[in-house]
Amino acid sequence: MSQYVVAIDQGTTSTRAIVFDREARAIATGQKEHEQIFPAPGWVEHDALEIWRNVREVIGQALSKADITRHDVAAVGITNQRETVVVWEKATGRPIHHAIVWQDTRTQDAIDALAADGGHDRFADITGLPLNAYFSASKLAWILDNVDGARARAEAGELLFGTIDTWIVWNLSGGAAGGVHVTDVTNASRTLLMDLRTLDWSDEMLAVFRIPRAILPAIRSSSETYGVANPHSLLRETPIAGILGDQQAATFGQAAFARGASKNSYGTGNFVLFNTGEEIVRSEHGLITTVAYRLGDRPAVYALEGSIAVTGSLIQWLRDNLGIIRTAPEVETLARTVDDNGDVHIVPAFSGLFAPHWRPDARGVIAGLTRFAHKGHLARAALEAVAFQSREVIDAMNADAGVPLAELRVDGGMVHNELLMQFQADILGVPVVRPAVSETTCLGAAFAAGLAVGFWDSLEQLESLWAEDRRWEPAMGEREREARLARWKAAVERTLDWV
Repeated sequence: MSQYVVAIDQGTTSTRAIVFDREARAIATGQKEHEQIFPAPGWVEHDALEIWRNVREVIGQALSKADITRHDVAAVGITNQRETVVVWEKATGRPIHHAIVWQDTRTQDAIDALAADGGHDRFADITGLPLNAYFSASKLAWILDNVDGARARAEAGELLFGTIDTWIVWNLSGGAAGGVHVTDVTNASRTLLMDLRTLDWSDEMLAVFRIPRAILPAIRSSSETYGVANPHSLLRETPIAGILGDQQAATFGQAAFARGASKNSYGTGNFVLFNTGEEIVRSEHGLITTVAYRLGDRPAVYALEGSIAVTGSLIQWLRDNLGIIRTAPEVETLARTVDDNGDVHIVPAFSGLFAPHWRPDARGVIAGLTRFAHKGHLARAALEAVAFQSREVIDAMNADAGVPLAELRVDGGMVHNELLMQFQADILGVPVVRPAVSETTCLGAAFAAGLAVGFWDSLEQLESLWAEDRRWEPAMGEREREARLARWKAAVERTLDWV
């Protein structure tokens, strides 16, 4: 009997494969970073072929470290950076352009033109989303309009579109030799092209963005067998049985199955999700409505989400652009050299502000600099920016839900930064809880795939596998908390109307 499930997590900066056992323990991991391509200010691209090569490599690393073969693997699940767009030739599998990444803002003018007639919430009733360059539709339209012959080839059925999950599944299941062209409801809900109620592509949205239906993948549930790995893969004949966008996967891995459950993931960006059950809840405070997951033929489960563009990538910026740290973990050591931020605030609106502001005109600022400030204050201000932005989103979520957050479950690479986690609890005024498996994105994909093939039996069994690792209690007084928030909000105001 197969004793493991493999999860592939294709993220914004790297690709990982993790082998999980029946107790949801991570047995082995393979990981590899890929190039970040910046052709122009506000433009962010990836090489989709490099990503696919890395997928294959990390699968090999994980299987080798676990000392297992495909015969030991019951299923493979996929989780991915969402909204990122790939268009490729059906006959060859060759992308016709670099993947355009979710952070990319090149289509903002086109978005603003659409919003001029009806506002940025013009299509929110259909899609649950505001008009924003963050989502996939305008990126896909840009490729069709700017790559020679792309629109005609798309209309002729020669090209395929997908978010990264679709690209991986198509290649893993055979590629040009019969690959399965599918996505799941969570990824489809991030395109600005899916109707939240029907869970199908919206004819109205396809017409708005001039997207030929022929290039779109079939929308499936998050947990079912879509196909099997191709004969040339190390996982050949293994069922591909789970797909979840990364933040929905993290929610699933946190066992946040019940209405009212929530989590915050700390990665390249931060993403807070609040489970609203089978009800589609429209936000009045700057959040978006999305699909949390769908299991087989069961009804979809929905969520409110607050998306923050720059958190972990701010630490990378300190490392790569300013050179004040050599590795990301060093930021905590540097930040601990000072007692506070020295009244320095960093608002990392590198591509505008996402939830709850939705201000593409904003750009990043460092406010409060004096001759007293040094790199320790910058490091501390960067960490605090992560927590302040999360506080803004959670305030919006509390207002929409009508029920104050009692505790915050957290996951992602940054949750091992204990200074950040304590400040997050302080600025929220509620406990912050880290699970035993902090990389819950991969675990969620594994859970979805394992459920589909009977590796695990039920959501109740998955809930029993979740365990707490560490809890941070708030230690900051209410007066100080409100004063710190006021200074943060003043810094945010200084980012606006720059573009």
